[in-house]
Amino acid sequence: MPKSLIHPLAWHRCGLVAGLALAALAQGAIARNAPDFAPPTGFGAAPAMVDSAVTGQGATAGHTYADLVDLAIASPIVVRAVVHRQSRLKPVDSPGLQPGFARLYIEADTAALLVGPELGESLRFLADVPVDANGRVAKLAKTPVLLFGRAVPGKPGELQLTAADTMLPWSAALEARLRAILTELVNPDAPPRIVALREAVHVPGNLTGEGETQFFFATDGGKPVSISVVRRPGEPTRWGVSFTELVDQAASPPQPESLAWYRLACSLPPAIPDRAAISATDADKQIAVEDYVMVRQALGPCTRNHAGG
Repeated sequence: MPKSLIHPLAWHRCGLVAGLALAALAQGAIARNAPDFAPPTGFGAAPAMVDSAVTGQGATAGHTYADLVDLAIASPIVVRAVVHRQSRLKPVDSPGLQPGFARLYIEADTAALLVGPELGESLRFLADVPVDANGRVAKLAKTPVLLFGRAVPGKPGELQLTAADTMLPWSAALEARLRAILTELVNPDAPPRIVALREAVHVPGNLTGEGETQFFFATDGGKPVSISVVRRPGEPTRWGVSFTELVDQAASPPQPESLAWYRLACSLPPAIPDRAAISATDADKQIAVEDYVMVRQALGPCTRNHAGG
């Protein structure tokens, strides 16, 4: 069993609670609806679609796939833990606390490290949780949770959450989903982050209605990403994505809830920039626009529910 820790208010008087609280709040922007590519206002923000209930354990159960990837990217540490003890901070000790929430100082036992450096057997951190109609918080003792955060330099056992609300109720399904995301992220051949649409070109074929549109993207580290759209008379329009130097007409669309899907659905700009439209004629440029719209519709929205801390 972990040893008892000093009371959080005494810890605050030493200046640590305030420091961690402010740091956690400052980091909230990292995971707040932050797409890979910074599109104009309105792109990427979508209504909540899945599991939008708030649990009695004080964490949002409705994180979408994009939310989880956002958090995994922003969090050097992802860990499963079991809450051991909680103490509620006074409002004066909780700067930036949202109405309807309380800030807790939590001690937890490490159960499994999904990613990150060795943490030891016990953890200490701050988390914001909702209060009930009477202003009370749920008792979390013995509750398994998943934590997204980073270690506090020089403070063994202290965890700074990526955002004030990134303590999620654990489930086997959620952990399995996260492990799949983390495995993809650490793969050396993982799809890179897209930063811009560099070129969009349509080349007509020899027959009426035949042609191919290609989109080339700029990425972090310069790794290649391209999309090909193939039109043939009497056949459905086909498209696919390639993450190699080879532009392959046989490429296929990414699987839903995969890192490849996330890189496209959550990164593509809403329209082809004028500078990227390099087709030879206005008619070809229009076909490229139509193909780009088709690809974005096929990918579907990058839905995010997580609002950060």
